[in-house]
Amino acid sequence: MLLVAPMLEASVIVPTRKRPGYLLTALESLARQDLGAGTYEVLVVDDGPSRETRDVAQQVARRTGARIGYVERDGVPGLNSARNTGIRAAESSFIVFVDDDVEAPRQWLRELVDGRRRHSEYQVFGGPIRLRLEGSGLRMCGREPPPLTTLDRGLKDTETHLVWGANMGIERSAFELAGLFDPGVPYGFDEDMWERRLRAAGGRIMYIARAGLIHRRDRDDARLRALIRESYRRGRNLRAQSEYVGHAPSAARELRVLAGCVLHIFRYRCGNGILLSAHSAGRVVECLK
Repeated sequence: MLLVAPMLEASVIVPTRKRPGYLLTALESLARQDLGAGTYEVLVVDDGPSRETRDVAQQVARRTGARIGYVERDGVPGLNSARNTGIRAAESSFIVFVDDDVEAPRQWLRELVDGRRRHSEYQVFGGPIRLRLEGSGLRMCGREPPPLTTLDRGLKDTETHLVWGANMGIERSAFELAGLFDPGVPYGFDEDMWERRLRAAGGRIMYIARAGLIHRRDRDDARLRALIRESYRRGRNLRAQSEYVGHAPSAARELRVLAGCVLHIFRYRCGNGILLSAHSAGRVVECLK
């Protein structure tokens, strides 16, 4: 009698580039998912191929028994090329992307797969992304989210226009509607543009409230100087993205936003105002470049 292997419930793609410490934590959490042994795979896509990254993937696979594979990125360097490599290598029809600096609770993947079943008329699914600054005492007033990767659409599943690639599940059929990610985007923030293409082609996006995970910044990266540097970098990249798609605000508006961010620091004695100011300054610099 011929035995046919069951279809995998999900292929979890982890693009990474020379961050073995972050990758180790991410893979250990992904290996402990309670979806069921043999029902999902994890693929590490190395955007800057290194022995250290390969070793981390192989060590976690041996230690946990989880199905963890390693592939090197095809094409030009960059996040989107790494994503496309993962799509081509994945065996499941449900492609799930996470960043290499996440930590996923045991139920995360099961909740995402269950949400896919509940909302079968949708093509893309995402969940909450909660920021954890490890060892940081930075005070945040809570009026504005920090300019780092987070997402919160509330406590109920809801249709949405955007989810982030740090926690995003995609039906393989969606790539027939919207194509693959654009490897020509130099800054890597292609989720927004890809999801616009998907919606324009009739695709729909669902936020799964219980499929949340943690976006980590370790002690070194949670220091104020590192957070300022990352916020500034993201500001420049997002301004470049808005120019690329033709929806960039004027220089005058960018400067008004920067002034408001600086005022926020003193009005609310809020450390997040420093990060918001750095992000806005990055946008201004990119605008005036």
